[in-house]
Amino acid sequence: MSSKAQNSVPEINRLVIVGLGLIGSSLAIAAREQGLAKTVIGISRRTSTLELALELGVIDRACESLESLASELDFGDLVVIGVPTLSVPSVIAVCHDFLSDRVTITDVASVKGSVVKAVLDIYGNLPVQFVPGHPIAGSEKSGVEAANSQLFKDHRVILTPHNTADCEHLKLVSAVWSSVGAVVSTMSVDEHDSILAATSHLPHFLAYSLVDTLASVGDNREIFRYAAGGFRDFTRIAASDPVMWRDIALANREPILSILDQVMNNFQMLRGAIDKGDQDYLMDVFTRARDARNHFGKLLENKTLQGPMTEKTINYRISPGGDARGSVRVPGDKSMSHRSIMIGSLANGMTEVTGFLEGEDSLATLQAFRDMGVLIEGPDHGRVVIHGVGLHGLKAPVKPLYMGNSGTSIRLLSGLLAGQTFDTELTGDISLSGRPMDRVADPLRSMGAIIDTSAAGTPPLKITGGQSLNPIDYLMPMASAQVKSCVLFAGLYAKGDTSVTEPAPTRDHTERMLRGFGYTVDVSESTAKLTGGGDLSATRIDVPADISSAAFFMVAAAITPGSEINLQHVGINPTRVGVINILRQMGTHISLSNQREVGGEPVADIKVEYGKLKGIDIPTDQVPLAIDEFPVLFIAAACAEGTTTLTGAEELRVKESDRIQSMADGLVTLDIDARSTADGIVIVGGQLGGGHVRSHHDHRIAMAFAIAGLRATDEIVVEGCNNVATSFPNFIDAASAIGLDISVETNHD
Repeated sequence: MSSKAQNSVPEINRLVIVGLGLIGSSLAIAAREQGLAKTVIGISRRTSTLELALELGVIDRACESLESLASELDFGDLVVIGVPTLSVPSVIAVCHDFLSDRVTITDVASVKGSVVKAVLDIYGNLPVQFVPGHPIAGSEKSGVEAANSQLFKDHRVILTPHNTADCEHLKLVSAVWSSVGAVVSTMSVDEHDSILAATSHLPHFLAYSLVDTLASVGDNREIFRYAAGGFRDFTRIAASDPVMWRDIALANREPILSILDQVMNNFQMLRGAIDKGDQDYLMDVFTRARDARNHFGKLLENKTLQGPMTEKTINYRISPGGDARGSVRVPGDKSMSHRSIMIGSLANGMTEVTGFLEGEDSLATLQAFRDMGVLIEGPDHGRVVIHGVGLHGLKAPVKPLYMGNSGTSIRLLSGLLAGQTFDTELTGDISLSGRPMDRVADPLRSMGAIIDTSAAGTPPLKITGGQSLNPIDYLMPMASAQVKSCVLFAGLYAKGDTSVTEPAPTRDHTERMLRGFGYTVDVSESTAKLTGGGDLSATRIDVPADISSAAFFMVAAAITPGSEINLQHVGINPTRVGVINILRQMGTHISLSNQREVGGEPVADIKVEYGKLKGIDIPTDQVPLAIDEFPVLFIAAACAEGTTTLTGAEELRVKESDRIQSMADGLVTLDIDARSTADGIVIVGGQLGGGHVRSHHDHRIAMAFAIAGLRATDEIVVEGCNNVATSFPNFIDAASAIGLDISVETNHD
């Protein structure tokens, strides 16, 4: 699935709308107001409709049939078929018989499969001029009198172009919808019809059925008189055009029946629970539904529906300068947030988590366990309650588990899922889909797991359940907490002792948290070992602020004269403090206070003040301790006097982006002498300039270059900052609070 939109005003000679219902009339009047076409022509079977459309200023010209107009149409003319779904084939037949292949044709039907089939039946192929479309907009009102020029503003329009569609025709249709304010996306016909069956068609049928049922109940006047807001909101759509919805029901029969069968089965189970007084079942259903609705609501507010369809590009525009002063509480630790959901779900009993990071990566993990039958309440202001199902209590998900941008989620989950009795598939976004997975798949296969990846060793991961796992003594070829944790999680399901030996220290949140849940993990020097077959006991987890997020503000203070930034309740796990050690060695003044231990994790308040920075050779023993913080540390290096050299960090090349090359390219754009090497980078400090830099879909790259604005001489624009929400949803507010002059621009791709 991809997204397309054009911001330029299209050049249309004649815009012909066949069918002046709500959608057709609204497009016509919007096109007239925007000046999108020289002439807007309406076609309708009813003369009265055409007269009214002219009177209301919806169209420029009326015509009773497409046949009578066809000889006038040529390249640059657009025909939009806006009749009910089952009437589309008759209009397609006219297009075939009378229209030149230079005329662009599109439609607005809610079902694409039946439309495409009709085109194939009539034309014998899919003509290059035809671009199927569907605006997801409307109201319970219908007809030309309901025309609304703002109907499509900020609403999605989905195009389902075929492989042989002409690029110019596709551009024209996309440009028209973008020009009336819509967000234009593309997807396959089958995917469209399946998604719309669940999200649009089914709710309408449920509303129709409910109102029809209640209307037949005795003395229904009293029922409707006392109906509350929820009833009115839900049943509003039952006032929609019956002809349109009859056609949709018949045209999209199979996808609708499939989702309707699932809902009817759930209704039967719900009825049985009410009949039996099954309180636990009712609480589970209602809690899962409430929290799932809140979860997707937050994703829609922050970015887009969690999934592969992305229509907007978010850019940061940073003005030069700023004072870098203030107090900040950054979001909860992402690594610990992931693990709290995973381990809490496999524990026996109820686990309460506070300080949970409500970023998209952590929410992807949370949703995955909901999809596997775990009841999870929240998150609500960082509080999550997990009703654990035990090591063997997970259920098979009904669909692939979508991990978004989260490498931690997909790699750690692969270890847990290798020991389940059911099959699973793990997928992710465009960035995650390019990241290497053999580093976890290979040791899991040596334990007896069956895991398939793409030919390139990347997601999706397909894991075959029901395998008996063997213990392993694994010598990691590279330092990676994700690989270590994956193998240890798989070891929970193996018969015997599983150990992992790492070549250099990596974050140990998994070992600490497993012990916090009552599971014995022995750690000796560089080896962690556990015995499979034990039990996890629910506990309470207080997630401290994420030092990786705090690092951006540490560097903000480090590079800005006169700065002082105080960071509260930050986790200072000894396997994560490389950023503190490196900045101190470069000359930054950093002090820790109020040091304590919370839930087995060391925590402190951190004060950071400017100190004149000097370039250093970063010690190799600090590389694993600062692996996620290097993008912003490179900004510190760019502001230091002298040369900073990093080696032994090849792991940075397989993060959300190739962070070595991404940062080197961006620094060069900002007038800094930066040279990438196979396993690191050489940066010569200097004066940061301005310019456009790319984030490469990487949240840490985006935030690092935003911080660079504090010492830049000109404006910096960071392109593609959508994924910042994966780890730091309120970054803009926090950055503004310490004096960064940053604004957000949203563009349609």
